[in-house]
Amino acid sequence: MTAAVETAQTTTIHGDRVSLLRVLGPAHVWALGVGIVLVGEFTGWNFAADKGGALAALIVCWIVGLLYTSVAMIDSEVTSTVAAAGGQYAQAKHIVGPLMAFNVALFLVFAYTMLEVSDAILLGDTIVAKAGVEGLTHNSFIAATIVVLAWLNYRGVLMTLNVNFVITAIAYISIVILFFSVSPWTQGAVLKLNELVTPGNALPYGWIGVIAAFQFGIWYYLGIEGTTQAAEEVRSPARSLPYGTMAGMITLLIAAAMTWYVCASLMPWEYLGITYYPLWDAGKLTGSPLLENLLFIATLLSALASANGCINDAARAWFSLGRDRYLPSWFSAVHPKYRTPYRSILFLLPIALAFAFIADLNQAITFSILSGVLQYTFMSINIMMFRKKWPLGTIRRGYTHPFHPLPAIVLFCLCMVTFFAIFLGFGSQLIAMTVFYFLISLWFHFYRYKFVRRGDQFSMPWPKPQGY
Repeated sequence: MTAAVETAQTTTIHGDRVSLLRVLGPAHVWALGVGIVLVGEFTGWNFAADKGGALAALIVCWIVGLLYTSVAMIDSEVTSTVAAAGGQYAQAKHIVGPLMAFNVALFLVFAYTMLEVSDAILLGDTIVAKAGVEGLTHNSFIAATIVVLAWLNYRGVLMTLNVNFVITAIAYISIVILFFSVSPWTQGAVLKLNELVTPGNALPYGWIGVIAAFQFGIWYYLGIEGTTQAAEEVRSPARSLPYGTMAGMITLLIAAAMTWYVCASLMPWEYLGITYYPLWDAGKLTGSPLLENLLFIATLLSALASANGCINDAARAWFSLGRDRYLPSWFSAVHPKYRTPYRSILFLLPIALAFAFIADLNQAITFSILSGVLQYTFMSINIMMFRKKWPLGTIRRGYTHPFHPLPAIVLFCLCMVTFFAIFLGFGSQLIAMTVFYFLISLWFHFYRYKFVRRGDQFSMPWPKPQGY
């Protein structure tokens, strides 16, 4: 790409400052969203079976799918209109206010960083399990994963998401291959769902088990909202963001259904609920070395794709905080050659490494889910305020989600159920995170807010809100 073309494709929101490049299309948006999420089909979702049984894992698959469909529709409308880096943070600062925006950005950074940590731990543990070498630990694999992917993100968003598209597609295709390799249309030939999920064990803990399963049902789709972090780097936000996000959600709904069906039909729920490698184990249980190795490789690729996308998204959120002076403006620097928020990428690198070495997989997943659900709760409020302040017809929208306000109401109610589910299993972590966000909000209000230039942070040429 020539320098002239690169200059033409930079964003102009911040004048002559070196800016992020608009080089991404709908496929890159899909690769970012699905790439972050797909690892949840390879591990994480199955812990829902431990909470409530195999049938509970299926119930929450579809109910949480409704939650995330609402997220995708709401996000597509607001982000195709507020096309700026930071995603939900950019939405919050335009629609709600600085304190909410600051907290939402922290939700994003924490959710993506802890998900990145989970991915790195999973990748390291998977390699160690495959190698079977006594004394081999996952630490070196974790460090190499995080450092190499941070370097890739440092070098440019187009290369990063091109890589993500390829490895995500391979991981997804492996699920499809596994599904069609076990004769899914002929129960009893390979799959034994009727034997493994019976009336006596379908819901071993009753409906309270279904509610408890919500916590890990989130893992089927956690991170699809990450597509919005690319808003300032796509060529046509009004087109690419809704298409990429909604296509990604459809992709994940299909993958989740296939994954549950195969795994629940090959292993008892007692084992399914505790294994870290449900799809890899499913490949082993087919008796095919080819499928076993394919699913092993796909598990690694899904973890790489997710961690790669998480580094991208966390850095954009942190970069946006610096650009608007919610944090020191030092973090808002864009690399003059690679056009990436390189200081934010480098700053978050040791933080991710530190958490990766002190947290276990369950803790990392739980902290990521908690921050994600806090963010989704905000989104249900945000869209109501957005429609009230700027009704349809007052500003140009790239996409208008249907059935308003039903998706917002459904999203809010399901978030409340998920909080209750998290409280049942990880009440102390929920309380600790609530206290953390409360204290950091006090710090922002009494100290950092004085540095914020509110007039400079608004990039959308909208009319005054209704009623003002």
